[in-house]
This record gives sequence, structure tokens and C-alpha cells, in this order.
Amino acid sequence: MSVRTLPLLFLNLGGEMLYILDQRLRAQNIPGDKARKVLNDIISTMFNRKFMEELFKPQELYSKKALRTVYERLAHASIMKLNQASMDKLYDLMTMAFKYQVLLCPRPKDVLLVTFNHLDTIKGFIQDSPTILQQVDETFQQLTEIYGGLSAGEFQLIRQTLLIFFQDLHIRVSMFLKDKVQNNNGRFVLPVSGPVPWGTEVPGLIRMFNNKGEEVKRIEFKHGGNYVPAPKEGSFELYGDRVLKLGTNMYSVNRPVETHMSGSSKNLASRTQESIAPNPLAKEELNFLARLMGGMEIKKPSGPEPGFRLNLFTTDEEEEQAALTRPEELSYEVINIQATQDQQRSEELARIMGEFEIMEQPRLSTSKGDDLLAMMDEL
Repeated sequence: MSVRTLPLLFLNLGGEMLYILDQRLRAQNIPGDKARKVLNDIISTMFNRKFMEELFKPQELYSKKALRTVYERLAHASIMKLNQASMDKLYDLMTMAFKYQVLLCPRPKDVLLVTFNHLDTIKGFIQDSPTILQQVDETFQQLTEIYGGLSAGEFQLIRQTLLIFFQDLHIRVSMFLKDKVQNNNGRFVLPVSGPVPWGTEVPGLIRMFNNKGEEVKRIEFKHGGNYVPAPKEGSFELYGDRVLKLGTNMYSVNRPVETHMSGSSKNLASRTQESIAPNPLAKEELNFLARLMGGMEIKKPSGPEPGFRLNLFTTDEEEEQAALTRPEELSYEVINIQATQDQQRSEELARIMGEFEIMEQPRLSTSKGDDLLAMMDEL
């Protein structure tokens, strides 16, 4: 498992979340000023300097439920509200979209180009906000400094870590099904055509060499695909042609997107175990959440501006039906945090707790880890 995976996972999933919210804000005819405020508030929170500092520290990935809590917090960083069914659908779309992108990356290193595509599009949402643009550019520089010098093997480990994280997710997405890049069982279809990875040759030729390193024979074979050489390598600079289209906004053209539970997902034992079985990383996950959320600066709505509810379904009836029919093991319940008396808790953690709905529940302190765990009803 790579300890450099979390920033790439968070930024790419966050980019997909912004694409989806932008599309739904337009579909529901939310006034332009309100829509801009929502996206600006979420992006400003997402790229907060302190938050990014915590995110970029080397650390292992945590559970889907822990990460889901962070995105729930992000999605409600402005005047917009989502109910549970819409949040479930949002997270499903985010994760399946990025899983598809990781699977189709020609080279492991190209996951960085996918990330840059997300950042490029995010900057398009905030063209009129120079302060937030600077935050995004600073994150770009951090990515370049940390990942620019990694070897192919290190990127392969990052890609493998991402695929392990996504391996049990087989949720069908209508857009993928219509484009025939996903099967009815929720698994993606890998192409056998198109450009080969940069720096490689089109398959179809076997070269044989003698013990002096001299080529002595060539054999051609039929590979069954329709491959072409890569035109050029994508740019890893702040401004440049990424060449790769993975990670760009697939919702820029208005089209309805629905999610459906595949049979394998409905009965997935490992996902059920994650909800029920004790989590051996629970204490670490709690500290991870505390650090990340401590870095988030959630802006309280100021002035008389009313909030609004965003629906990721076509109608309210569909949203209600989805909430009733979603398998229990696939629902990510929000982690509730409870305050306890702990003299060792830092001022930062106390401030974090103040931002959540606090329920007083004094209890005896047995250890620092147990006290921290007591702050959450469940993990």
C-alpha cells in the first residue's frame, strides 16, 4: 500500500463531486449567483491551505465510510443541502467515475494527468475568484513537487492501492451503460483499441536477440486490437495539453445520470463486513478525520440568504424511492461525533468538536484512544 495515494484519491473524487453538483445546479435552474456561491464555498474549503497540509502528509488510505464523512462535510460547506439518498447517489457517481479513470489510465503515472485534468476544470469554475484560484495553483505545485520525481514503480504502487480501494464497487451508472463501457454486472469494459501508452510500441512484433545483444529474428503476430502510437506525452506543467481526456468533465453536456445496484453489489459480503465488523484501524481513522476536519474552514452562512436543497434525482419521488430501496449495507451512515471530557485533548480538537452537533455524554476515561473513539457513535 502506498502512503502517497490519499491526496490523489481525495482531489479526483472531489473533482468528480464538483462536476456532478455543477450539472445538477444547472438542471434544477438554481440562480447563477447561488450556484457560483455553492461551488466557490466548496472549492475554497476543499483547497484550504491547512487542510491540504494534513492531506499531503504520508498516510495510508482509510475506509470508504471515513472518506465519505469528509465529502459529506464538504458538500454542506455552503448554503446547499443534500438529503441522505442524494448524498448516497453523489458518492456512488464520484467513486465509479474515478474507478473508471484509474482502470483506463494507459500508464500508472497518468493518474497524475487525470488529477491535473480535474484541477484544470475546477479552475474554470472559479475564474472570477483570484484568491481561490491561487489556492488551487498552490495545490498543483504541491502535486508537482511530491509526485514529479516518483518512479514508475512508485506510481504502479499508487495505482494498485487505488484499485484495491475500488475493487468491491460495481454500481451501474446509466451513462456508462449507454456508452457501452460498463456491463450489466457493474464491471467496466476495457478497450482493445486506441493509443498505446506513451513510450511503448504498438503490439504485434516479437524481437529475438542473441547473447551479444544483437537482433537476430523478428516474428509478427495478430494482437486482435486496433492500436495506434501515442501522438505525444501529456503535459505535467501548470498550463499545458494533458492529451489524456480522462478526468475531464463528462457532465458538460446535459444528460441524465442514474445509478443502479448490481446483483453483486447488493449481496457483497465484504461491504457488509465493513459496516458490521470491528475496524482494527478505528483509532487511526478517528485521528485522521479529526486532523482533516480540523483543517476545514466551514463558513457559516452570513446574512439573510436562504439555503436550498439540491436533488440528484429527477423528481422528489425518485429520491424517496431510492432511499427506501437502497440495500442497507450500501448506505453510508453519517458518523456522529460526541464530546467527552478529556484533559489531554488539544485545543484544535476541541475547536473541531465545536463545529459539529455536540451531545454531552460524560464517561470515565480509560485511554486516549478510547476517549477519541467515544466521540463517534459508529465507524
